[in-house]
Amino acid sequence: MFAKLGARVNVHQSIAPAVHYLQKPVQLFRTYDRANLRPDLIAALTVTVILLPQSIAFALIAELPPQMGLYAAIVGSIVGGLWGSSDQMHTGPANALSLLIASSLTAVVAVGTPEYAIAAGLMAAMAGVFQLGLGLVRLGMLVNFVSHSVIVGFASGAGILIAIKQLHPLLGLASAGSGTIGTLTSVVAEFIHLNTPTAMIGIGTMLLIIIMQRISSRLPAALLVMVLASLVVYLFGLDKQNVAVIGQLPATLPPLANLPFFNLDLISKLSAGALAVGAIGLVQAAAITRSIAAQTGQRLDSNQEFVGQGVANIFMGLFSGYAGAGSFSRSAVNYKAGAKTSMASIFSGVFMVIAMFTLAPLAAYLPISALSGVLIVTAYGMIDRAEISRIWRSHPGDAAIMVITLVGTLFLAIEFAVLMGIIFSLALFIWRTSTPRIQAVLPDENFSHFIYRPDKEPCPQLSIIEVYGDLYFGAVNYVEEFITDYAEAHPDQRYLLLRLDHVNTCDFSGIHMLESLVRSYREQGGDVFMVGTNYRVEQMMLSSQFDSFLGADHILNEDEAIGKIFHQELDPAVCIYECPIRAFRECQNLPKRIDLADIPLMGDIEADHILTVEARELWQWLNPGSVSNGDKPYVVDVREPREYNQGHIAEARLVPLPKILAEEVKLPADKQIVLVCRSGRRSRRAASALQHIGCMNVQILQGGMLAWASAGLLEAVEF
Repeated sequence: MFAKLGARVNVHQSIAPAVHYLQKPVQLFRTYDRANLRPDLIAALTVTVILLPQSIAFALIAELPPQMGLYAAIVGSIVGGLWGSSDQMHTGPANALSLLIASSLTAVVAVGTPEYAIAAGLMAAMAGVFQLGLGLVRLGMLVNFVSHSVIVGFASGAGILIAIKQLHPLLGLASAGSGTIGTLTSVVAEFIHLNTPTAMIGIGTMLLIIIMQRISSRLPAALLVMVLASLVVYLFGLDKQNVAVIGQLPATLPPLANLPFFNLDLISKLSAGALAVGAIGLVQAAAITRSIAAQTGQRLDSNQEFVGQGVANIFMGLFSGYAGAGSFSRSAVNYKAGAKTSMASIFSGVFMVIAMFTLAPLAAYLPISALSGVLIVTAYGMIDRAEISRIWRSHPGDAAIMVITLVGTLFLAIEFAVLMGIIFSLALFIWRTSTPRIQAVLPDENFSHFIYRPDKEPCPQLSIIEVYGDLYFGAVNYVEEFITDYAEAHPDQRYLLLRLDHVNTCDFSGIHMLESLVRSYREQGGDVFMVGTNYRVEQMMLSSQFDSFLGADHILNEDEAIGKIFHQELDPAVCIYECPIRAFRECQNLPKRIDLADIPLMGDIEADHILTVEARELWQWLNPGSVSNGDKPYVVDVREPREYNQGHIAEARLVPLPKILAEEVKLPADKQIVLVCRSGRRSRRAASALQHIGCMNVQILQGGMLAWASAGLLEAVEF
């Protein structure tokens, strides 16, 4: 029973988000504030003035009948507004997407046939299902993996390609070649056959739009010029002088299309194009919503936007339209016109229905060359030269993706160029995450931060390496190779401090890599310490038992890490006698005796036969009441005078290590000699040196003064 109950809970948890996304229209109408009605209506009317000519022109780019653009504009505006996330984004036919659709469809179905229009509707439904599925399973974050450079490169290439493809209808030339080079070649070859009235209308349209835009950017230049061009054709009867016109548009509501959903052969042929259309549509929608939300402060739900785009494309395909997406230009106009909610988009769809019924007769005289002029001016605006320049100057990877996508759009199948750009974006992302920035760092001049200082000599015993990226399976080899190469270049640095402040996650491959590093350093007689581990990394270390392998005391606090390693691990003899560098705050007051640099200190110590004595044992040995024969040891402190004066064993005599190494001191041969230093390293060196000259009656205090204090014998220390 409990298993069934748990299964029901899991099913409910899986279905609940999908139901929530699909209920967006209910929430919209339930929470709508009537105070927003007037600004939404004004914005909708403003957008409709732009949407009407755009929908016809963009349909021509897609090689589709003009009414399919009108149907897509009506359905996309209404459905996109009902299910979308953004309050200002406007969904419908889009220029670059129309070019992508044309490129995909012409490779499968003959242009101008009924099958071509049916295939366009089926592709819209397929792209919509893809987008809707991503939204329902909450994969909206996938859009972040597509580089902005892909959109800039595709939009720029599409703008150039649209302008090139409109040269033939602009000039009234008979036929167009295939491909960019073929089209340009045919324009040059057939230029002598241009239709003068057609060319004059097309070029005049472009000039009038440019002049109107300079007079006022608020003027509906495209609509006004198209109306004027229609009047010119009507008044002078140019439609009878071989000036091509759109022809009568049907004044009907979008009819339901009979799409071949079970034609698997056609579906397989359209799948690559539908995937490219769906992906570009989502990336474009995400870019629009983010840019507007940055100004309005609206909190967006990318999954809801995926659902909105998906449902809109499904309905656009079902109701005799073709695939669309969010429009940069219309969304910007919608926002600037004062739209408060997505009801503005819905109202614009309603206004489009009214406009289609009232203005459809004018289309009978609308010259195609005028639409070509509008499209060429629009295409020029698609080339964002400022953004191209910024990307070109920023990062070579982004610039390469932009150029590859742009060139591919011009000279390859467009859907292939788009998918290629997306693949390169993913490849760049993988490359960046698998090769995280990793560098050796040192404290700054004020010892307050760790920074990259290639001009400063590192500590000869301790390397500090900072990792900027996740320790996951794709990056661990790169990180391990860097640290291993650095260790080989600095063989004396037997200790490693890993700074993991910028590591968000660590998987099991990362744990294996860390274990390998720890083993390597410990085999060399050193150790590894870590600092800056966050909660998730620490939990991974706990669950994999890496914390036990490393030692809980090796994961240090940021403020205490250097001090702990410096005082408890590093060899003071190297710091004092060999190292002229004062890399850390702890080094600043350290006595330096680099004048003794000719005395070897860094080599391995042959100390297998050096006896040791524990702190408590030595204390009992020095206590008169605990020694039966009264033969106390001769305690020699081999530290520097400064260290000795700060605290020492009462019976200890100060004989600094340099004197022992230089054989400048004679120790009693009839007593057991116990050598003492801070941690035991210098006393071990001193014992080795004494044994080399025949003084075998030596022992060392195991752990030095640190062990003496830890044993609770501070009362026996003079301060």
